[in-house]
Amino acid sequence: MSRKEEKPAFTFKIGFNKDIGIDLGTANTLVFLMGKGIVLKEPSVVALHAHTGELLAVGDEAKAMIGRTPSNIIAIRPLKDGVIADFNITKMMLKYFISKTLKGMGIVRPRILIGVPLGITQVESRAVIEAAQQAGAKEAYIIEEPIAAAIGAGLKVNEPIGNMIVDIGGGTTEVAIISLGGIVVGKSIRVGGDEMNQSIIRYMKRTYNLEIGDRTAEEAKIHIGYAINPSPNATFAVRGRNLATGMPNSVEVSAQEISEALAEPINSIIEAIRSTLEKTPPEIAADIMETGMMLAGGGALLKNIDLIISKITNMPVIIAEDPLTCVAKGTGKALEKISLLKKIAISY
Repeated sequence: MSRKEEKPAFTFKIGFNKDIGIDLGTANTLVFLMGKGIVLKEPSVVALHAHTGELLAVGDEAKAMIGRTPSNIIAIRPLKDGVIADFNITKMMLKYFISKTLKGMGIVRPRILIGVPLGITQVESRAVIEAAQQAGAKEAYIIEEPIAAAIGAGLKVNEPIGNMIVDIGGGTTEVAIISLGGIVVGKSIRVGGDEMNQSIIRYMKRTYNLEIGDRTAEEAKIHIGYAINPSPNATFAVRGRNLATGMPNSVEVSAQEISEALAEPINSIIEAIRSTLEKTPPEIAADIMETGMMLAGGGALLKNIDLIISKITNMPVIIAEDPLTCVAKGTGKALEKISLLKKIAISY
């Protein structure tokens, strides 16, 4: 590469050092600020006044209100299955997170790169870009989450080598085979951490006649959730409402039971992986057999999920160093290099 070709990338990096990369997730939003790394990691939740629509809280503060609000306050997750379900509330949330990120930096209109699910429609793509622009972006671009996750996990996406990434997020699981900066084969399913929580909720209702909320289900998943080989002695006190009496109740649940509850969503994820591998060209499949598949996203933190995937696919499985931040880090790395951004951004 000549010096003339190198200059624009250098100018981009120095001249626009307030640019932002965003992992706009169903469960959490992470923000990467150029030169500083990840500066914000908060739940994708907004609390509003039910009658006036006034914004009351965003992020951690709003999540604490879920299931505990009076009738005049509603706590909303504006993204469902990885895409915008409520445009106006998403715009408010983005504006809040962007303002919080740039606080104290004066009047800045950054370039913003946002990770979106694989196979997002044109309408959904426009909604994400418009939300970012209306939230204060000078320019907004989108990048497919598997590419961003692969970059953030340190995979060499631009080389003529097959890489496999499985990004298990809150609303979706993205499975992609990547080579030469593009997705060779990809699949997105609307199964992720949220569906795992719902499976636990259904199990508790079916087995114990106990109604529990999302937060309780998530706590049980984090503490004693295993994809395979659950700890024989691990238990967790699950609190909720007895559907027969209507009274509060607590049940001691074993890791084995939570593992059974999680079986259905885990099987869906494994089926998506198998389906993707079946469509993979043989040369690339040989690369992946050697290098293994990379797990990213919050779902990669589920205990022993790498073991069950490896057992069923008979392939090496590696969990990214910090799976929760891979997409956000990937957007940041893409922003650092204009040549990479031009190649991978969907709407550059």
